[in-house]
Amino acid sequence: MLDKPTIGEVIVAFLEECGVGAAFGVISIHNMPFLDAIGRREKIRYISARGEAGAVNMADAYARVGQRLGVAFTSTGVAAGNAAGSMVEALTAGTPLLHITGQIETPHLDKNHSYIHEARDQLTMLKAVSKKAYRVISPDSALDTFRSAVLEALTAPMGPVSVEVPIDIQHSVIDWPEDLTPLPVPKVEPDMSSIEELAQRLATSKRPILWLGGGARHAGDAVRRLVDMGFGVVTSVQGRGVIPEDHPATLAAFNMYGCVEEFYDTCDAMLVVGSRLRGNETLKYKLKLPSPLYQIDVDIAAKEGRPYIADHFSQGDSALALTALADALEGKMNVDPDFAADIKAARIEAFTFMRDGLLPYDKLVDVVQASAGKDFIWARDVTISNSTWGNRGVLISGPYDGVHALGGGIGQGMQMAIGAAIAAPERQVFCLVGDGGLQVNIGELATAAQEGANIVLLLMNSHDYEVIKNIQDAEYDGRRYYSDIYTPDFKAIAESNGWSYQVLSELKSAQSIFDMALSSKRPSVIEVDMPSIGPFARAFGGPPVKNHKEQIIETVRED
Repeated sequence: MLDKPTIGEVIVAFLEECGVGAAFGVISIHNMPFLDAIGRREKIRYISARGEAGAVNMADAYARVGQRLGVAFTSTGVAAGNAAGSMVEALTAGTPLLHITGQIETPHLDKNHSYIHEARDQLTMLKAVSKKAYRVISPDSALDTFRSAVLEALTAPMGPVSVEVPIDIQHSVIDWPEDLTPLPVPKVEPDMSSIEELAQRLATSKRPILWLGGGARHAGDAVRRLVDMGFGVVTSVQGRGVIPEDHPATLAAFNMYGCVEEFYDTCDAMLVVGSRLRGNETLKYKLKLPSPLYQIDVDIAAKEGRPYIADHFSQGDSALALTALADALEGKMNVDPDFAADIKAARIEAFTFMRDGLLPYDKLVDVVQASAGKDFIWARDVTISNSTWGNRGVLISGPYDGVHALGGGIGQGMQMAIGAAIAAPERQVFCLVGDGGLQVNIGELATAAQEGANIVLLLMNSHDYEVIKNIQDAEYDGRRYYSDIYTPDFKAIAESNGWSYQVLSELKSAQSIFDMALSSKRPSVIEVDMPSIGPFARAFGGPPVKNHKEQIIETVRED
């Protein structure tokens, strides 16, 4: 420690007090005071990403899997702009992330002097992609600004927060603050009268079901109490694993299949907890959910103004609210004795429908599950294989074991796998990507090798943008423009970046290929040669929708 620290060192010391164990970024002249302090103090692990977009994705997954604040450093202007897409992903997912970026020297700030790295109105850009954005305006205000930023990121509904710090302020020297303690993070206490009313309504239900979203991931203990009373469970993709997905009381994330919608019609109440009921998981809001529909959410914005309006809304932290609800319902539920069997039957029918559409890749799903077991992290990019089976078909056991690109942007999965591996180095990370998505940020393969990330990367190589072709076939009379992409030599790319490599061209060899990858003791790529294996039985052309007859329609391959 220096007798007179720079602002850079003070903020790094503050991050240490916040429990930050790792930070991600790209070094620059406009963030060196921070990174120099990290290097000298040796308390925070710093991961050098190859690009700002990748750094923020890594910090995002680190926060999700590690259940702690994620931190990413970028430089000013173009570099901060490079992070914007990944910030949108973190905002969509509600990830507690602190994005620290530089700014030009204060004498030139906002004066259009053509200073290097200058960006016109960078703060407004950051506000657009962040839950909130701050600018440090003086050395004396820096610590308080960061205290506020961290509090904002960690306060539910959580999200990414940006702080820009002019480089001259980063270099400024001050006395050590007497107190580096972060501000306490409040929880939204539920209104007990509202919970009591909700309990009275639910106590008469014979077939009640919980829809759990990402905001309920920390409420597992209370959820299990309600399940023991007879409640069924279904989750959003972000809410997977609140209870293990092999539990007999859950539909897992099979939330919008036709047979599941029919099952919903037999339920006499649904309680939605910590979920926005997003359009791509509700057939663009046409999925028929049970009535009455109740809701618990920490965000008051969920009460109204969204397509599904609850018959009763309770605001509060999901764990606190569900615990209070379980207390109020103890000994009062009288659930239909056939309800559990009906949940199981609907789950089996949905699972079978999914697998029938995957043929012949159902065998690959089985090998992934067998190789992964139960204690693993499942990271996924946006690719057909994830939409058809990755989001549902490989079962996970815990609420923080699944990481995916919730916002729908391709090319983020592999970086998320790196962040997950840094957060949980003792666990095996499996990552599902497509050939198009992997190429978006392919340079981060080097980051994974440099950091010794424990990743098996399952590369589904169709040699094109397959989902785009399916949409073009279904909606554009088969006119396939711009959906073919050049396929590089992934073996050469993987091995030159220090990854082991295996190619899978016959599904009968899948288990031995996975065994070799897992025994390699380094990051591993398994390239699935999809043209050699063949197409899916059911073509995927985007999330299923309903037609004018209210039927759920899926694209079916005719060839």
